[in-house]
Amino acid sequence: MLSNFVSSEIWLATLLTLKLASATTLVLLVISIPLGWWLSQSNNPVKPVIEACVTLPLILPPTVLGFYLLVLFSPQHLLGGAWVTAFDTTLVFSFYGLLLGSILYSLPFMVQPIRDAFLKVDRDLLDASHTLGASKTSTFRRIILPLSKHGITTGCILAFAHTVGEFGVVLLIGGNIESETRVLSILLYDLIETNQMDAANNVALMLVGFAFVVLLSLSMMRRRGKYTIL
Repeated sequence: MLSNFVSSEIWLATLLTLKLASATTLVLLVISIPLGWWLSQSNNPVKPVIEACVTLPLILPPTVLGFYLLVLFSPQHLLGGAWVTAFDTTLVFSFYGLLLGSILYSLPFMVQPIRDAFLKVDRDLLDASHTLGASKTSTFRRIILPLSKHGITTGCILAFAHTVGEFGVVLLIGGNIESETRVLSILLYDLIETNQMDAANNVALMLVGFAFVVLLSLSMMRRRGKYTIL
């Protein structure tokens, strides 16, 4: 049986994890739709550089990304110093530092499905819309977004799930502060370190169940939408 204290820790970590993943997904959705559209349409010479930067978190070790974010967010550097000046608190080891880090390391999981969905929109439909007098904004809102809804939904699910499961970046820039930065992946590590194996097993089962539901949802969407994920 789990003690009330441990149950309370799991509950707080679950709420914080959902809060972080929801906020990250919402911000990424706002960023990724215009970015994904630009990547799908642009022939700008800097496009390969931007694509490489967006994709980098996929292959970069999380501890490397976390280290550089820790340096960038520290009060001795420009961003971290400006944050301290503006809000009178540090960016490292805070929820907002964790949110900024989550946005960066989950960015490719949102942008790539959206970009791929935009690439699959039939150009003839867009040409027909423009020929009939529809503006670019109207065409984007009434044709492109509805036809890309599966890719957008997939991006949201992947970004949410990746944020829930991330460990290395979270530990480096967020630490292990209850109700502030201790998400489920950090709590699992903490419970194992303190030999609370029953509680650790419960947290691990929660994360496994969540991952299974995510994969099952994506599989069902892929069958219905007949599109490729990543």
